[in-house]
Amino acid sequence: MIPLAKLRSATRDALAYVSGQADVAEAEIFASANGNLTVRLNYTSHIPSNGVEEPKSVESYGIGIRAVFHAPGGLKTGFGCEPTDLSLDGVARALDKARLGAVHDPEFVSLPQPMPFPGPGAIRNDPVPQAQRDQLYDPSIMRLGNSRLVESGWRMLDRGLDAFQSSEELLDLAGSPERLGELGLILGGDLVLLRERMAIASTRMPRVQTDQSTMVMSSATAMVEQQASKGSGWSVANRLRDFTGEAAAQAVRQAINSMGGHRIPSGAYNVVLGPQPLAEILEWILMPGLQLDMFYAGASPLLGQLGQRVASPQLSIFDDGAAPDLAGSKSITDEGLPTGRTDLIRDGVLTGLLSDHYNYQRMLNDPDARKKLGVDPAQVAQAIAPRNGFRPGNGGGRDFSSPPSITPTNLIVQGQDGYTQEELLRLVGDGVYIGRIWYTYPVNGISAGDFSGTIVGDSYLIKNGRLAEPIRPNTLRMNDNVLRVINDILGIGSHRQGTVRWSSDQVTWAPEVAVAGFQLEEIGEYMETVY
Repeated sequence: MIPLAKLRSATRDALAYVSGQADVAEAEIFASANGNLTVRLNYTSHIPSNGVEEPKSVESYGIGIRAVFHAPGGLKTGFGCEPTDLSLDGVARALDKARLGAVHDPEFVSLPQPMPFPGPGAIRNDPVPQAQRDQLYDPSIMRLGNSRLVESGWRMLDRGLDAFQSSEELLDLAGSPERLGELGLILGGDLVLLRERMAIASTRMPRVQTDQSTMVMSSATAMVEQQASKGSGWSVANRLRDFTGEAAAQAVRQAINSMGGHRIPSGAYNVVLGPQPLAEILEWILMPGLQLDMFYAGASPLLGQLGQRVASPQLSIFDDGAAPDLAGSKSITDEGLPTGRTDLIRDGVLTGLLSDHYNYQRMLNDPDARKKLGVDPAQVAQAIAPRNGFRPGNGGGRDFSSPPSITPTNLIVQGQDGYTQEELLRLVGDGVYIGRIWYTYPVNGISAGDFSGTIVGDSYLIKNGRLAEPIRPNTLRMNDNVLRVINDILGIGSHRQGTVRWSSDQVTWAPEVAVAGFQLEEIGEYMETVY
């Protein structure tokens, strides 16, 4: 992997070259190197399989340039990049691409610059201390080789197979340990290790800043095919020592618990949303509406409500990119600004929005900003500060080939009372525990808040405040509205679990949440397939 020192020197040299060009008014240099180490689990008891396969390492590095050019009629802004070449020849090609694609942007004010701005809502500009920066990555992951990657994959698989083989329920079904395989035991999943390094400098912030981070993500799905049951497990950390392979064992236990699942009819149910369903609903449906660019475009379901109550007083949500020891943390954004905490919803009140520097500036200069936000943006600068300008790549990383956009880091959900699972189940009384969903998407656009999705596993009926019989996978769909959901909360759990969507390195730290009147619709039997 490209050393951090090489990224630093390449960024410094590139800025000197680009800023010396006659037609360049401003410039920003972003160099990054990313590594994705992946190994897949593929075990089937009744079909020959490799168990662990497809170990691979994908490396990428390059340089991206945002430049502002002098041009007839005013300034033009453009972006260009060059992969696998950090030399001045590569810099020149990236600059030519930025020049060729430059356009007039009347909403552009400047490239990112240091905070704070004066006024009652002034932004604090506290950098992450060096001791804390060193906690955001694991040197052992940076040095990891293929053999240890494969060993980690086998450790994860072994945990799952041990859970299959030690299950008394499965032994009773099979009749003997030798016949367990006839039940159709399946265990699949992924172990992904991300390695990220970046350097950034600009004419407005000429000192080169660097950052590096790591992440370990694992996910597993287990099935007992003969019983049409399915279970899942996942884990996330930023250090290899915290990886145990427990996700595979969790998936197997969930699959065993889900055997003999039942169908239930359509209706409005009191439910407990597990961490994964809550994370999916928030990230796909609510979070786009908590971004400043969506407010600027008039497309948020919470338009004009900053400072107003929008959810149950029990609910608080914040994003914290500088939290020590959380897997999504980074010391600076991909715009060279400090990360930090943005309170989005506090005790049910909309208190802040995620932003990058471009959207922060154009909202401050928008004559309709007060109408869009509900308040004067100059009075709430801290609440809309640009702490989330990142360049996420496909599958994670900090991508030199794209300009910044608004991206969460550690999205943290918490409640006032901190219920245990048993207390949440008692609050529901009779209802449904929803443990895993997929294919969740907005219906009628983001501004409506409507969503749909399929319940695919880890779900149970709740009777008399206790988990009862399992629900058969792929027999229920969700059809509800996210604003109604966050306003009809019965209780929020105390324990949070980190969850990561596929092809993302954003982490949602989600608890279990009890919700009243959640709308579920039965799926026709011809659609009933476990996969």
